[in-house]
Amino acid sequence: MTTASNEPPRSLAIGAADRIAIIAGSGRLPQDIVEGLLSAGHRPIVAAIEGEAEFSEAPDRYDLLRVPARRLGLLMPELKRHGVTHLVLAGGVAARPPIRSLRVHPRFLLHLPRLLTAYARGDDALLRMLVGYVEANGIRVVGAHELVPELLAPEGLLSKAKPTRGDEKDIAAALAAARAIGRLDIGQAAIAIGGRAVALEGIEGTDGLLARTKELRSHGRLAGKGRGVLVKCTKPGQEARADLPTIGPQTVTAAHGAGLAGIAVEAEVSFILACAETVNLADRHGLFILGFARGREQ
Repeated sequence: MTTASNEPPRSLAIGAADRIAIIAGSGRLPQDIVEGLLSAGHRPIVAAIEGEAEFSEAPDRYDLLRVPARRLGLLMPELKRHGVTHLVLAGGVAARPPIRSLRVHPRFLLHLPRLLTAYARGDDALLRMLVGYVEANGIRVVGAHELVPELLAPEGLLSKAKPTRGDEKDIAAALAAARAIGRLDIGQAAIAIGGRAVALEGIEGTDGLLARTKELRSHGRLAGKGRGVLVKCTKPGQEARADLPTIGPQTVTAAHGAGLAGIAVEAEVSFILACAETVNLADRHGLFILGFARGREQ
């Protein structure tokens, strides 16, 4: 029986005999996990979701399996054959395949009722169902933060720019909104301008949220208003072993394009990919990056 927590452990002891597999979606996180494992002397298995993950064949570094999203339900025997003991879910999936197109192993049929229920609900419900299925097959699901804790955002100010008093009001308003949609398992991010939330993350993700905010700048109620803050935080009680909030250089570029003053993320449970590059880019654009205390206004 697995439990969800948004207070994850900071490290994980992996033995020499353990075999780690990564189900890799889009984004930089799966690649950073692989690099971290290689640096620690492990040879991982990368199950790259076709159309999402960007991995090339590298037989001297890792074993690569290319898997269509609709056939992930057939992957378990292959993982068992490779002696996998630990599994990491990392990266994004732009769209869930239609449930009628899914191909699953006969043993997976025992979990079909839970799959149908999870598919009708949000991302966190589906992730919990997948974690339960994997662990029922004797493979431990671990979070990326347990393997590469150095990617987690520290608490405090990372950038040269500092939030103003007005920005602090925006952080509070956006955080309250992000927590609210998190309780509904909708998203992890919100944007506030002028002390009130103006845009919430939906299925389009953070990039879509920022693009939408850029377009809203010409709206009558926002015209002439500057600054604003993007806040990302965990969903209350979310499954912490997958889908933790993440920002990176692309987030900073898009936030700058949307006219925002900065980004605030929940410290110790949010990833900052390419941290040095991300902070340097924020400094060049005059944006602040802040890690606020974990569990603030939960």
